[in-house]
Amino acid sequence: MIIITRPDITDAQLDHLRERIEAAGLHTHLSRGEHRTIVGCIGDEARLEELPLRSIPGVESILPILKPYKLASREFVVNRTVVRVGEHASIGGHDLTIIAGPCSVENRAMLMETAVAVRSSGATILRGGAFKPRSSPYSFQGLGREALELLAAVRAETRLPVVTEVLDTRDVDLVAEHADMLQVGARNMQNYALLAELGRVQRPILLKRGLSATISELLMAAEYIMANGNHQIVLCERGIRTFERATRNTLDVSAIPVLKRESHLPVIVDPSHAGGDAKLVAPLAYAAIAAGADGLIVEVHPNPEDALSDGDQSLDFKAFASMMSRIPAFAIAAERSFQAPSWREALVGAGIA
Repeated sequence: MIIITRPDITDAQLDHLRERIEAAGLHTHLSRGEHRTIVGCIGDEARLEELPLRSIPGVESILPILKPYKLASREFVVNRTVVRVGEHASIGGHDLTIIAGPCSVENRAMLMETAVAVRSSGATILRGGAFKPRSSPYSFQGLGREALELLAAVRAETRLPVVTEVLDTRDVDLVAEHADMLQVGARNMQNYALLAELGRVQRPILLKRGLSATISELLMAAEYIMANGNHQIVLCERGIRTFERATRNTLDVSAIPVLKRESHLPVIVDPSHAGGDAKLVAPLAYAAIAAGADGLIVEVHPNPEDALSDGDQSLDFKAFASMMSRIPAFAIAAERSFQAPSWREALVGAGIA
């Protein structure tokens, strides 16, 4: 349940209210708005039945939360969450955020070239896979620790914060040591041991929707992380598996406004994995922004034909710069802001014009 306090509640009254609730064995979570403070109660709410909550000074009203996810619920927090990534990037504010980079870290030269190119086009976070969960055991599995070190080195030179996927509970500390944001891939969305471990580390989490997961299941996965102490979560819609075979996955555009309605957490979209085809990335990206997404995560490679993984869905530098030059128009339509270099400036910055 949530307790809505009076505008004139004092700090002493608020502390007393929290003490009474926590004495009953529940945890409390504060969300401060401009005029109201919401006190979220987490735990066995039956223990509160004997407490005269409405008579405690400063309490205005009490509302039940019927949804299974509490901390991730829109009702639980007054303001939308903005997740900071590294020193300068953030996701969830008025500005759109673009994450871009190769599916897999292959070598230092390729990673550095890509980082410079995507930064020139307006991306503010660099993605790159160090550990790759592949459908085939014979496919490239990533460079592991070496890739993490390369990501950290490129971050130091470009000042771009980095996000990379963590697959195993044993690797959480290692990945957190090198990356600014940890990604949970679609196949691990319901790996509850991993989610609980990620709740322990104080690093932002990029949580991708599972291949066949419902919106409620995605939010419950976020709840696992939050219940273990980490509230810095960004949700990612990356397409779900349907009977349609014309695309790699089916981008659930409707999930974007639903997630924004149900949760205070930021929502971004992965148009690369949704379509599975480089020609589909830009149209899906525009649709995502129009539907209210807070940003995108896009696969970009210097030469997609030679990519060790997911080359078919990766944009080259010119295609990425072209897409980025058109994003501001869609941002304006969605009442958001995004400042990207012009297409020609981006190409010059990327060294390809």
